[in-house]
Amino acid sequence: MLLVLPPSETKRDGGVGHGTPDARTLDLATLSFPELTRQRRAALAAVRSLSRSVGASITALGLGPTQRFEVDRNRALGTSAVMPAIERYTGVLYDGLGVEDFSQAERDFAGEHVVISSALFGVLRASDPIPAYRLSHDSRLPGLSLRRHWDAAVTAVLAAREGLVLDLRSEAYAALGPAPPSALYLRVVSENSAGRRVALSHFNKKGKGQFVRAIVKAGIAHGSAESLLAWAAESGIRLEQGAPGELDLIV
Repeated sequence: MLLVLPPSETKRDGGVGHGTPDARTLDLATLSFPELTRQRRAALAAVRSLSRSVGASITALGLGPTQRFEVDRNRALGTSAVMPAIERYTGVLYDGLGVEDFSQAERDFAGEHVVISSALFGVLRASDPIPAYRLSHDSRLPGLSLRRHWDAAVTAVLAAREGLVLDLRSEAYAALGPAPPSALYLRVVSENSAGRRVALSHFNKKGKGQFVRAIVKAGIAHGSAESLLAWAAESGIRLEQGAPGELDLIV
């Protein structure tokens, strides 16, 4: 079972050993899915090249006047401390996930079954140690189209996984490496008084985070949609078949 999450624009500072001589830094050999190493090296090189110019970085990354620190983060990719990806990302979805109170067993489960899409690293397991960085699905790197760069490689990684693949990414991040046809896409919807389902925008992130948290807390690696649907019904979670290839989480 794989639960494929989007990243977040915001990242937590610091890392393992931050501020000490034994601080850990980025090592591509420690990341999951080593078949993506070549693409990761190319993306990192393009970000380093871009970060030589503050002005060019601000334009290419779509930064505002108070976000100069994001350029500094990218300049320090090779020397800043790392932390597990599931802790690095912040924001509404990751607040809903609430990794801070995970037990070690729950962290291990997430490390095996939760992967996170990344414009810089392709896909990562939740436990992969990464630095803070700024790169979005629509960032413009010199000489490198993120969509073309990741498309086939990420799709191949996801297609090689056995069992249920549940895609919780936004359309923009899913475009960087579409899941295989056998995967299911999770929609977060509300239901009006007439029974009509309406997709949520901002609040879908919280729903996705809480849903993944419930799966991690239960510690069940579902092998099929039928297993996931049965568990959800027993757990008081409204999860139903939606359009072909989709599941609806009703909140």
